[in-house]
Amino acid sequence: FAVSGFLKVAIGFDIGLSTKCVVIPKEMDMCHKIGYSEMRLPNLMGHTSMAEVILKSTTWQHLVHTDCHPHVRTFLCSLLAPICLDTFIHPCRSMCVAVRDSCAPMLACHGHSWPDGLDCDRFPADEDMCLASLTEEYKYLHKVLPKPACQTCPAVEEFLPHKRILEVFCDSNFAVKVKLSKKRTAFGDQEYNIECQVEFITQGSLLPYETQSMIQQWLLVNENCTQRMTPTHRPMVYLLVGNIEEGVILVNQVYRWQKRDSQLTLATQKWRYHKCL
Repeated sequence: FAVSGFLKVAIGFDIGLSTKCVVIPKEMDMCHKIGYSEMRLPNLMGHTSMAEVILKSTTWQHLVHTDCHPHVRTFLCSLLAPICLDTFIHPCRSMCVAVRDSCAPMLACHGHSWPDGLDCDRFPADEDMCLASLTEEYKYLHKVLPKPACQTCPAVEEFLPHKRILEVFCDSNFAVKVKLSKKRTAFGDQEYNIECQVEFITQGSLLPYETQSMIQQWLLVNENCTQRMTPTHRPMVYLLVGNIEEGVILVNQVYRWQKRDSQLTLATQKWRYHKCL
């Protein structure tokens, strides 16, 4: 997007003479392709060195990947890597509130609360110069996909008879084949490689790539489940089956897909011609 599209013209904030323009470093992936390539340092979070900015930004990468709100990247990057203009451009209070309300439950899912440093009351009202929220027209033109819920992990099931699996399929909105593996990042954290292949969608108007995107988000939001499904660094394959209820995506069954499990393969093959009762 173009940042200028979010600006509301009014009085800006004086940045003083102590800041400098620097190129957004390659380590700050989440703040690339956001409409500008240079940032102010120190930033709006009070980080004075690039090493500190990079380190702090890594703690937010996971939240950005969950795509918990259309503005989450804009909001965080406007603070961590503010655009290099004559004045600091803060996010508007309304943007902060919208991002907080959508993304705080994702943080809570991982045992974290919304940080005091991001208290929305500290941001300017919408009539000031600030990064404003997306318009209703934008929301109308862009499809709003169901969001993953933070939920209790379903038990991993193995070796069910194919007829029982077909019954489960009949009661579900989606079944997606997922290949999971994990590796360690340069910062020592676990990072997951998620490959999704949509086997079928039984109900609704979702396209395969939309279902794939939602499942990837579900695995990021419910990282405790992803962790449980990847006990080793060896790739594991699962079939995730679930429902979409009132705009929320829920995974109800998880099947371990093993080569010797012919029943699961048979069920997915028969599904094409199966008629639910």
